[in-house]
Amino acid sequence: MPLTTTGELITRADAARTAVPAFNVISLEHVEAVVAGAESAGAPVVLQVSENAVRFRGGRLLPLARAATAAAEQARVPVALHLDHIQSDDLLHQAADAGFSSVMYDASRLPYAENLAATRAAADRAHAQGLWIEAELGWVGGKDTVRVGGKEAAQTGGEAGAPPLDAHAPGARTDPDEARAFVADSGVDALAVAIGSVHAMTTRTATLDHTLLGRLNAALDVPLVLHGSSGVPDTELRAAVAGGIAKVNIGTALNVAMTGAVRDFLTEHPDVVDPRKYVRAGRDAMVTTVTRLVGVLCARTAP
Repeated sequence: MPLTTTGELITRADAARTAVPAFNVISLEHVEAVVAGAESAGAPVVLQVSENAVRFRGGRLLPLARAATAAAEQARVPVALHLDHIQSDDLLHQAADAGFSSVMYDASRLPYAENLAATRAAADRAHAQGLWIEAELGWVGGKDTVRVGGKEAAQTGGEAGAPPLDAHAPGARTDPDEARAFVADSGVDALAVAIGSVHAMTTRTATLDHTLLGRLNAALDVPLVLHGSSGVPDTELRAAVAGGIAKVNIGTALNVAMTGAVRDFLTEHPDVVDPRKYVRAGRDAMVTTVTRLVGVLCARTAP
């Protein structure tokens, strides 16, 4: 079916009291697995391409975007494309022509005033292209970075002795009053909030601050987004959706499933050299993960 838009999927999910599952894809196998899992669960999905994924593909956006578009157009469920965690104005400029209906512009590494100014400029550019835009306020963490003087630096190249980012540190969580002002002044369409999840977790042990989520949901009139959801248990995810989260980002869970399946296959079949055999095992494992998580997130919550 034709590509749909992220905004439309979130509007539908809000009416149904569910959330939109949004999966980060790196390879064609990721794309195929997310679409197959969504079809198996009978629910819509967002395919997300991050700036890191674009960098991995030599800085070229179109090859993976074209693959995702083709898969979406052949899917039996609605699929939207989202450009995730971008800092590059060049990528923002390319987004609409590459098939994306939405972007997440990430200036959360900056102090509040600079984050707001950069996000306001990005929102103006995005809306001029007909794009729905998401931003982040607070600090989810988990991206191999440290905060230096209110800014971000590489974990290996930051200020000596600077502490790793911690989603549970004082000041890391999103403040509802600050969030209300940020949304009003930036003009964004959705806000990713820091309530205790962490990017790139390989264990599902994160505990969310549901009291804070309730305050944020009451303070804001835009959809709320949960990042770092791979480390959040199913019960916490369901409670987050019931508490107002409308879009749930998942990436590492797919990579854990794929890598584990490939590793197991090659351990059991050490002489295999045809990548189709072990890559198929990895793709199948990702389909299972997507199917389960879509079922968790798209189950109707109580009114």
